[in-house]
Amino acid sequence: MLAGWLVILVGATVGHQALNSVYSDTLTIPGSSAQTGLNILRAHDPKAGGQSGQLVFVDTRTKLSVQRSVIEQARANVSHLAHVLAVSDPLGPGTVSRDGHTAYATVNFNTNPQSLGTAYVDAVDHAVDMTTQAGVKVTYGGALGQAAVPKARDLSSELIGITVALLVLLIGFGSVYAALLPLVTAIIGVITGIGVIGILAASVTFGTAAPTLAMMMGLGVGIDYALFLATRHRQLLIDGDDPDLAIRRTLAASGPSVLLAATTVVIAMLGLYISGITFIGKLGLAAAITVTVAALAALTLVPALLGFARTRIDRLHVRAPVAEPANDHSPLHTYTRIVASHPWRFALSGIAALLIISIPMLSMQFGHVGPGSEPTSYSERQAYDAISHGFGAGANGPLTIVAQLTAHASSQQRTSLESALRLQLQTVSDVRSVTPFKPSPDGALLIDKVIPDSGPTTTATRNLAKNLQDSLLPEVLNDDHATGYVTGTTAATIDFENTVSSRLPLIIGVVILAAFLLLLMAFRSPVVALKAAMLNLLSIGAAYGVIVAVFQWGWGSSLLGVPETVPIESYVPMLIFAIVFGLSMDYEVFLISRIREHWLAGQTNQQSVASGLSQTARVITCAALILASVFFAFLLSTSVTVKMLALGLGVSVIIDATVIRLMIVPALMFLFDKANWWTPRWLDRILPSIESVAEAPDQSAAATTTAAS
Repeated sequence: MLAGWLVILVGATVGHQALNSVYSDTLTIPGSSAQTGLNILRAHDPKAGGQSGQLVFVDTRTKLSVQRSVIEQARANVSHLAHVLAVSDPLGPGTVSRDGHTAYATVNFNTNPQSLGTAYVDAVDHAVDMTTQAGVKVTYGGALGQAAVPKARDLSSELIGITVALLVLLIGFGSVYAALLPLVTAIIGVITGIGVIGILAASVTFGTAAPTLAMMMGLGVGIDYALFLATRHRQLLIDGDDPDLAIRRTLAASGPSVLLAATTVVIAMLGLYISGITFIGKLGLAAAITVTVAALAALTLVPALLGFARTRIDRLHVRAPVAEPANDHSPLHTYTRIVASHPWRFALSGIAALLIISIPMLSMQFGHVGPGSEPTSYSERQAYDAISHGFGAGANGPLTIVAQLTAHASSQQRTSLESALRLQLQTVSDVRSVTPFKPSPDGALLIDKVIPDSGPTTTATRNLAKNLQDSLLPEVLNDDHATGYVTGTTAATIDFENTVSSRLPLIIGVVILAAFLLLLMAFRSPVVALKAAMLNLLSIGAAYGVIVAVFQWGWGSSLLGVPETVPIESYVPMLIFAIVFGLSMDYEVFLISRIREHWLAGQTNQQSVASGLSQTARVITCAALILASVFFAFLLSTSVTVKMLALGLGVSVIIDATVIRLMIVPALMFLFDKANWWTPRWLDRILPSIESVAEAPDQSAAATTTAAS
């Protein structure tokens, strides 16, 4: 088994390296007004309808007009590169700053430059080399700037997460082998998963955040699943089982729980496809791949490594092995008795605390985290700052107006429409300038650029785009003569944000329903399944509240390397919901499966809750600390979007493992008492049975012993 996994690991890694993996962000919505306008533009003027980027020229010493020859040569060199449709004149009207020290050219590509790899950026560097040698600084904006973002992965976040995980495991369990086993399994699983994603990325375009998200998820759940199995196995050895029997009993009793937990996470991640947005669905697919590989590694590689260890699993240790609490006088049993004595206080205080933390969520503002929040060493950030300084913030987010004329429109009508449009656009608030309209080569379109006063990520620009599309264009353009569209990168991003925010409730509803049905089949309890779904919403709400307070309100954002407030990236709440919901279900499955084992063995509800909580509290706490550490380590990322995910996920894991699992869940289970395990007869008859998730311990042992004999 170990040899097989190593072969798969090497094969996936070699395949990933050998193929040209593509990661790029295309935030478009098929059928939206921005996409429709872009499609029309491409059909009638292919050179103007491609992916756009900017070449930004800055010379702080002399005016750029003195450097005209080298700038024009750079323009000519770039225009001859593959995939370049057109390059505008950087020294033409409207593209040179008033002081003459900054200029920019718009470059249209027939594909996203991000998909062409670093070699293409090197070719652009070579094309403008003579300009930089002449003392003119050239930076790249737009899609070209995104392509120029450094691709080398900084593994410091992963190393920090693994180091913290090792320390937590050593402190929590004492055994060196038992501490290394979950790490080795998770690392093999996550590298294999990333390799599989890389192979798929040669033919399927994933978002740039996909590898990081997949790494975070695969490493975190991989350690969790392996830890859950290894802990159960060590306890059986301490109780006197033979190693082979202990492995079989571990897989029989806890293997289905791991499978159910992983299935829940995968369902939550693939549920992102319900949004109808391929970009977001593929992010979920990437995470689902590493979670699936992690679960397979836990169910196959962990038993193999336990088989190597035999009875020597605790031979090398930093302290004596720790067994699960088995008596009623352990601290955890004492704690559960306190909760049982005051269930209303624990339940209500826990719920109240989470509701308070969730309050900032009510003011959440969706948006796009633009290049203005990137490191100043990035070419895209330098280009953004140069354009903002030379032309105003709105020049970084122009809105393209496309007016499609009907075939029977006369030249007089076209001239009249052009004049009316230009006049109306110049009177709209938050419009800095309007370029002259120009017809498409076939005369079927009138094309114009509107430069807003505000930056591309501001609410004012969002409102301007909405006003132009929904009010001004329909009013000015008579349907008998023309139809108008607001398009371009900024308009497409705004459409993307609006669509994501409108479809978030659908994602939440479908994923909750799917998880509820899965838990209902596993535990045969409507109360347990409904309680789990509702409580997970509390931890998600708290995560939303924290990221809004930090990034949108600015509470401590500078400590995370974000010097200014930013809107919440539109797809981050959707990702946080899917991930947190899936991970919360992991801990729910681990806890409830052990409680149900004791219930099936004949204990009372109170005894079952006390025994299950005391036996899983340590492993859930350690798993949560490890998972949170993995997430928090990614706060070192230069991407603000990754920082949002890391903070939201880390906080939610801590909240879930403490407030929810240690306070609210046991308190509610004490309150519901026997209702926890009640199922209507008609429902029990129609539900498919996957009860093996929570067999009684004696039944599991008998089954495995019989199978062995």
